[in-house]
Amino acid sequence: MFKLKTSHLIIHIACWIMFLSLPLFFSNREPMHENITKMLLSWPYWVFNSTFVFLFYFHTYILIPRLFLKKKYKLYLSVLLLLFAIIYAIQPFDQLMTSSRPQIQDTPPPIVLKEGQRPEPHPHSNNRLDIVSIFLFLMITALGFAIQIAQQWLISEQRAALAEADKANAELSSLKAQINPHFMFNTLNNIYTLAVTGNPNTADSIMKLSGIMRYVTEDAIETFVNIRDEIKFVSDYIDLQRLRLGKTSPITFSVSGDVENQKIAPLVLMTFIENVFKYGLSKHEKSPITIQIEVQKNSINFSSENRIFHGKQNLERTGIGIENTKKRLAYLYPGRHKLSILKDNGLFKVNLNLEL
Repeated sequence: MFKLKTSHLIIHIACWIMFLSLPLFFSNREPMHENITKMLLSWPYWVFNSTFVFLFYFHTYILIPRLFLKKKYKLYLSVLLLLFAIIYAIQPFDQLMTSSRPQIQDTPPPIVLKEGQRPEPHPHSNNRLDIVSIFLFLMITALGFAIQIAQQWLISEQRAALAEADKANAELSSLKAQINPHFMFNTLNNIYTLAVTGNPNTADSIMKLSGIMRYVTEDAIETFVNIRDEIKFVSDYIDLQRLRLGKTSPITFSVSGDVENQKIAPLVLMTFIENVFKYGLSKHEKSPITIQIEVQKNSINFSSENRIFHGKQNLERTGIGIENTKKRLAYLYPGRHKLSILKDNGLFKVNLNLEL
């Protein structure tokens, strides 16, 4: 129920020992050792303590995380008011103090009532407000809020730090994948061939390679970038891949929707696109590739599809990059993404939905 570390457990125990000792200073019994012994053995003492111990942990570790933090405010308030009503009704502190007072043994004189006169309430009748219990209730609920807010702040800080570290690793991995010597050699070799043959696409290919290098080393350092820039980067990468592919590897790449007014985490799609070209191609068999990006008002949908070639394409080999991407998605889009990766009828399919 409670995930308390050793240091937290020691702090909790020390605080509760102090709390359990407080009622001993309010008792009127003498001598002191008799006072402490009788109170420790009294039922109201343990009702008082167990009531507020339960209130603290139930409110702090159940009500706040499961109701308040999940925006179930009406249900949270209803339960809190019910707890307040219980405290108000049982009056734990007042009952404890009443039990610790010396009992008056003298029998009060009989009360003679005149005809038609009603008896007045006993001066010691227990109908007064238990201010101390109400104060403790408010203090414990406020303390629970403070603890949960501090914990949520720490979690957010840790998540942000992990996201930054994972982003750096993802950018480095992408940089190595995109601009490794093998990729550079093939791309420059193809561009050289275009230049020798006088192909008019030579200058455009050089600009695309330069744009890829500039985007990875400069633009992608931001936490979020414009989807237009990310798609331009993906498009240039695919165009350069086309330079080395033959007719056996037709590429279908499509983009739809408004790409001007939305932002996305940079390079978050590249792991899946890289895997398509690493493991979804064959020199001897037809290996069509399909990549689609659909931008909607509040979301972006990505899908890719390629053939599975036994001995080359398998989930285990692509697992490291995919696992890193899953972690990054969890940090940057917590509860706002859906990722589906499956093998179906000889095809490797990836579907990713991001809520922007």
